[in-house]
Amino acid sequence: MYDDVLFPFDGSDGAATALHHTAEIATWADATVHVLFVADTSRDSVTVVEGETVDALVQQGERVVGEAAKTLQSLGVDHTTDVVQGNPAPTIADYAQRYGHDLVVMPTHGREGLSRYLVGSVTEKVVRLSSVPVLTARMQPDEQLSFPYEDVLVPTDGSAAATRAADHGFALAAALGATAHVLSVVDDSSLGPDVRSTVVSDAGEAAAREAVDELVATAREADLGDAVGHVEHGRPVAGILDAIDANGIDAVVMGTTGRRGTDRILLGSVTEKTVRSAPVPVVTVGD
Repeated sequence: MYDDVLFPFDGSDGAATALHHTAEIATWADATVHVLFVADTSRDSVTVVEGETVDALVQQGERVVGEAAKTLQSLGVDHTTDVVQGNPAPTIADYAQRYGHDLVVMPTHGREGLSRYLVGSVTEKVVRLSSVPVLTARMQPDEQLSFPYEDVLVPTDGSAAATRAADHGFALAAALGATAHVLSVVDDSSLGPDVRSTVVSDAGEAAAREAVDELVATAREADLGDAVGHVEHGRPVAGILDAIDANGIDAVVMGTTGRRGTDRILLGSVTEKTVRSAPVPVVTVGD
């Protein structure tokens, strides 16, 4: 499923926990983990020590990736390390594409030390920019990352982007021997209790059911293992979170664009809100 996994690492507690999860994935997939530290060139990190000009962030990066390498070596995981300079988010996205990585793994918070997802963070920007799938993990103190995944949720709105993400989700589920759950949420939260609203809701239900049935049929025809469909009503993100809880979901796979056809996900989109709030890893699949 994956041969080369990129892990941008900053040495924070959340990143250290995500590193162990990455190691589990790499061990299963017989993949190499590439640990990357990006020295942020937007910060003033150059100083002079004993008459020699040095970059403190580059030195920090060397220490950080060295720590990660020791962890991966102790776990028996093939790995490489690299320290580069640049603007972190675009540098990470470009690096993953340039070197042909199959997956980028990042926690949804880092050195800022907050236990909530930071709007505008490096992770959020990488999710927006990356053409390589990105696995994000919200590192809450009371949450654990479990692997291998036994139940994988694939939300869909019937768009081409959702279908592309579903292909990745089905492949992952099949490789793991997991059950794929296809979900479409009918967003009728703003509808009133009149006849017109009922008609609109019914139309949404039909469209959602069609989108789900098509993907379930695709998975079964491709012999990708178990696939079950779910149609729910309400706000999309709430529906996704409810489905995670009700079905014991271990990971979510979803696209970074939807029916609006935007080039990249919009701030406040269903995908971004899911990345921020899901208590399990979320794999986002771009164009």
